[in-house]
Amino acid sequence: MTKRMTAKLQKYGLSQFKRDFPDDDAILEWLKNYRWPDGIHCPVCDKVRKHHRIKSRPCYKCDHCGHDVYPTANTIFHKSATPLTTWFDAMLWMATTRSGHSAKELQRITGVTYKTAWRMFRQIRTLFGEDTIPLNGQGEVDESYFGGVRRGKRGRGAEGKTAVIGIVQRQGHIAASVVSDVKSSTVMPLIKSNVARTAIVYTDEFHSYDRISNAGYRHKRVQHSAKVYVNEDAHTNTIEGFWSLAKRGISGVYHAVSPKYLQSYLNEYAFRYNHRNDAVPMFKLILKRI
Repeated sequence: MTKRMTAKLQKYGLSQFKRDFPDDDAILEWLKNYRWPDGIHCPVCDKVRKHHRIKSRPCYKCDHCGHDVYPTANTIFHKSATPLTTWFDAMLWMATTRSGHSAKELQRITGVTYKTAWRMFRQIRTLFGEDTIPLNGQGEVDESYFGGVRRGKRGRGAEGKTAVIGIVQRQGHIAASVVSDVKSSTVMPLIKSNVARTAIVYTDEFHSYDRISNAGYRHKRVQHSAKVYVNEDAHTNTIEGFWSLAKRGISGVYHAVSPKYLQSYLNEYAFRYNHRNDAVPMFKLILKRI
């Protein structure tokens, strides 16, 4: 790994990482112990059996019946010819950044092809999706639009942009979802499924939020059209701060993201945001989701 990568390591240092995962054999052994902490259950024998490592392949063979078990099966490493050390380096790199890293950077550092680097990051991003418990307390809701920079209308109604709804609890977690439109019929189900009825919901004056009070929430609005951005405790600065972080990251690192994959990138930024204050290092959080 380069100096650029090591400079970002704080809670989980590179020296500890190298001690824990020095080579492919150590990683495979860790993966086997993580998946089967009480011993490997042989599907043929239908019981926990002693297994021994097959050096020529990334698998363990049952000492009783000879059945092969692959710890990488049904994981992001499934059927990948890329060394596990390269995978773990990429995961550590993803865990120790704020704005993300591009597949081109991974290609230059590891020597894999661009296609392999892109696939690796796509697979790692599948680990970032998570269900959020209903937000409580003070919550903000806002919509935003992602897409390449182009001439013409900006914001709502802009062509070629992908709409996203964000719901954040102040001092808490965020949920960001790609949506087909920002109509009330689309926005309200997201609010109902992600925000507890006891919460106070803060929005701007956009008409799609008109029915929030009717749904049983305390609803406070800030009039952005009148250039009012904070009215006592009414504002959407928290969610707008997340939009700024995600957009700067996507435009600065990835330059452009297609609507097909935008949700996975939002999950990446939301995961980092939601676990920014966790005592457990983010790399270890990612490992638990393999």
